[in-house]
Amino acid sequence: MKKRIQNRLAESRFAFPVMIIYGIAVWLGAGTVTEGAYLQLAFFMASTLLMMMLNNTNSLIRIYSRMVSCSFVAMTCAATFLFSSLESCATGMCFILFYLSLLRSYQDKRAPGIAFYSFACLGIASLFFVQILYFVPFLWILMASNMMALTHRMFWATVLGLVMPYWFAVGYYVVTNQFDAFIDHFAELAQFEPLLQYEALDIHRIATFGLVVLLAVIGIIHYMRNSYQDKIRTRMIFEMFITVDILSFVFIILQPQHFDNLLPIIIVNTSCLFAHYVALTRTWLTNVTFIVMCLATLGLTIFNLMP
Repeated sequence: MKKRIQNRLAESRFAFPVMIIYGIAVWLGAGTVTEGAYLQLAFFMASTLLMMMLNNTNSLIRIYSRMVSCSFVAMTCAATFLFSSLESCATGMCFILFYLSLLRSYQDKRAPGIAFYSFACLGIASLFFVQILYFVPFLWILMASNMMALTHRMFWATVLGLVMPYWFAVGYYVVTNQFDAFIDHFAELAQFEPLLQYEALDIHRIATFGLVVLLAVIGIIHYMRNSYQDKIRTRMIFEMFITVDILSFVFIILQPQHFDNLLPIIIVNTSCLFAHYVALTRTWLTNVTFIVMCLATLGLTIFNLMP
């Protein structure tokens, strides 16, 4: 079968090293050195490696391809306005760690340790972005329906995992005499307003959201049409990605003020979906779409680098 540009790049062993160099160049161009965003850069590098592990350990793509991590680098670098946000970088990395741990529990109802560590990652993320706890009920449902691993014992393990980071946080707030700040942290969960306040988004965020949504839609449609070719476990995993992506889109539409912390979660899921599309399609139309999306992502990155 003829290999097109998209397939050659998707299967190339040089794609990932080139994208790492590209990613570092974009971060440097965005002022990482002048702004001292070294910790954020470290989170980005760690998240990229974790995305590669997520692909390898779960065989998300049936062929050899580093497109999952390459897509992650491209989308993350397009959102240059997030580079200075430690909360956004930490939230994204914690969500990857959540997936890495939780997906090991597939059809294993005797793995409370895995459940504990998975949701402990979400608990840590909630220290930075408490609204991530809104996802927890849906993740419990996905754990039962897709991972087929939710029992009473596993459920309480997830609760303990969520609470664990706050055992340490409470001590810090008490010692520093900031317990009111701890209470205010959770009080934010009850603040559902203002809704639909899109003036909180500038043109850079709107453009980035539009492109990421387009990539997600392409990936979702492709997977829904071709999921029968994957193993059942892989299908269950991608259904989780699709569900969390859609939930995140709805969340942003309702509360755009949380855009910066939700976008990294969307990028994690969309990277897997779009990578599957790029690596496993071979028509002239998908090849053209891939080239256009690459140019659009590059153009968006340059646009977002501009003040």
